[in-house]
Amino acid sequence: MKNILVPALLATSLLSVNGIAQAQAAESTLAFNVGAVSDYRYRGISQSRLQPAVQGGFDYTDKSGFYVGAWGSTIQWIKDTPGAGKGSVEVDLYGGYKSTVGALAYDVGFLRYEYLKNNYASASGVNANTNEVYGGVTYGVFTAKYSHAISNLFGNPNSKNSYYLDLSAAIDLGNGMTLTPHVGYQSVKNVANATYTDYALTLAKDLGNGLSATVAVVGTNADEGFYSLKGKYNGKTGAVVGLKYTF
Repeated sequence: MKNILVPALLATSLLSVNGIAQAQAAESTLAFNVGAVSDYRYRGISQSRLQPAVQGGFDYTDKSGFYVGAWGSTIQWIKDTPGAGKGSVEVDLYGGYKSTVGALAYDVGFLRYEYLKNNYASASGVNANTNEVYGGVTYGVFTAKYSHAISNLFGNPNSKNSYYLDLSAAIDLGNGMTLTPHVGYQSVKNVANATYTDYALTLAKDLGNGLSATVAVVGTNADEGFYSLKGKYNGKTGAVVGLKYTF
């Protein structure tokens, strides 16, 4: 679940794989990143019990437009689920293709959410690991992205064919600053009270020499009973700050 607060993948969303495509690269590139956030939010829901998380990954983009990458973060939600026990690291593995048609950029691909050594099936009967396919388009500052689960979604039973719709804009404020409003809709198949809408407003600042910072307001209308663990409502509105170094 790539962090919406990582500027390079400003999720507004997302990747990379939480970020929608830019124009096809003129040269092949390999980039690494490390960072930290005050709260790891994904699709508006805290993955870290409203606490800080350490993150990092790499992306390889071929000049043809094909790309692959991996990204990881510390998490809490699996360990916080009664009976689940293990699972404190998330690793996302993804690949796809991005290019342009006239003024329209597009991005299509596959994303695997792997929760290392997770024992979530002991709690829900379904493993937390999830597979999604996605496609997105960018026109000017506006991006729309659709993600479709081809497995059960994040350990929810009988939730195959759940989907997430992400709408955002990247507004250049000058001086290395970008403002990104975002709204998303998570539909969870066959799971009562799991569907919700999330929103975010993120300000990103390029600090130079590969360093970037973000501050955001993030929230949801997610059902408090369903999205609470260990007495914490993980969908509550809150401020999140992040710092990332890319090299």
